[in-house]
Amino acid sequence: MRLSRRPSIFLAGAVLVAGVTISGAPANAADPAGPAPGAGDLVHDIDRILSDPRLTTAQAGVVVRSARTGEDLYMREPGKLFIPASNTKLVTSAAAVETLGLDYRFTTSVLSTAKPGRTIEGDIVLKGTGDPTMLASDYDALAAQVARSGVKEVRGRLVADDTWFDDVRLGADWTWDDEPYYYAGQISALTASPDTDYDAGSVIVSVDPGSAPGRPAKVTTTPPTDYLKIVNRAVTGTTTDAGITRDHGTNTVVVTGTVADRYEDWISVWGPTLYAAGLFRKSLAEHGVRVLGPTVRGAAPTGASLLAGRESMPLSRLLVPFLKLSNNMHAEILTKAMGRKVSNQGTWAAGLAVTSAFAQNNGISTVRLRDGSGLSRIDGLTPAGLASLLVNLRDKPWFPTWYEALPVAGRRGRFVGGTLSSRMAGTPAAGNVHAKTGSLTGVSALSGYVSSADGEPLVFSIISNGYLSPSVKDLEDKIVVRLAQFTRSAPVDGAPAPQVSPPINGDKECSWLKPARC
Repeated sequence: MRLSRRPSIFLAGAVLVAGVTISGAPANAADPAGPAPGAGDLVHDIDRILSDPRLTTAQAGVVVRSARTGEDLYMREPGKLFIPASNTKLVTSAAAVETLGLDYRFTTSVLSTAKPGRTIEGDIVLKGTGDPTMLASDYDALAAQVARSGVKEVRGRLVADDTWFDDVRLGADWTWDDEPYYYAGQISALTASPDTDYDAGSVIVSVDPGSAPGRPAKVTTTPPTDYLKIVNRAVTGTTTDAGITRDHGTNTVVVTGTVADRYEDWISVWGPTLYAAGLFRKSLAEHGVRVLGPTVRGAAPTGASLLAGRESMPLSRLLVPFLKLSNNMHAEILTKAMGRKVSNQGTWAAGLAVTSAFAQNNGISTVRLRDGSGLSRIDGLTPAGLASLLVNLRDKPWFPTWYEALPVAGRRGRFVGGTLSSRMAGTPAAGNVHAKTGSLTGVSALSGYVSSADGEPLVFSIISNGYLSPSVKDLEDKIVVRLAQFTRSAPVDGAPAPQVSPPINGDKECSWLKPARC
């Protein structure tokens, strides 16, 4: 996760296959007429990079294609199905923009089942459509709107309406031991995020030293909530070696270890609908609105009147935290939103059908999707398919906005370089490469765009599966830096392999770290 963990997913479950499998081309397949001028040494250099012993027992697929001519400059296992990890988000994000539009906004509404007035003789309904950007302050603003309308008392219930999506909260193939952490948060049409990274359905748990060594540590949450039960076993010490986790299937958070300075973790909640409703109910009380009945889940009745409402930022802006930070929950929420729009079903199955159809219509002949984020190890994409998608997306009218939302190599800042902030800095790839990273245990991927030394636009897809070493991301970086150095007119036979610094955080994506340490 963004502090110290990352997904480790087991292979399990059934698969959804869209498309017809194509046969893979041989490694380094080239035009029968021979390589283009300057391309022969490129093939040689990439082969040399991929001969690294870390890949001896692994599988690596690489495709490099000219976006201008369509020429394949390098191919290794182009048609083989690989676990893509977060490269899946390339497909999901593009399908979402195509289906929903850059101006798409989520809405959150407060409705009344009775005539509004100082006293409501019925229920008050909080209805969501999946907005991952809702903060505690936004629920407070909704409560303030209700209070300004003159309402002082609700004699009925607070109904939390999350029926825009179905009740399936977790992806079919997500591993159970990731479930307590923000990157595998539960998906609901009514949810809340703790900060402007918008990790929907999670809470920041902070541990600070207590009054003296050996005394209990102090535990707080952002936002403040009594939805979690904190079991504090941590004590004040001279070093910080703390752990924070949530018991599976509960909202009991256990804090252990020692703390000498602040330690934080982002913990998912069990049941985000009632968590969000709890934040709203607390804000109603703070604004002088009493709700006499209990909080329950249910659907708003037809004809309920609007008391307050909020629209999210447009999808054009949401793409930035989604892609720069590789936000899994955004991918899944958008997947269900696509299903809701196209077939009126806010389900994974309906949304993935939309994404798969989009992929097939935009160059991906083989696609196997089980989620929108790439957390599933059943997901499958080919390097050739991703390269084709990247080329085809350049013709979309919304491409410039989507392209700018991708992480940028070697550019500092969570919302600029994103997951590539600390990679390829000081090389010809820095500020040049816009690409999507991907990481699971034994899986690494990097696919995107780079301009050659001649200014030729290239697309590339690099996916490694099954390696045993801590990281192969430096190999990806070497390939991409070499592409930034590529020139058709001046072969560089015998040039040394590009030099890149090893990733600061190993296999952990830079922007996963909280607080940012890259």
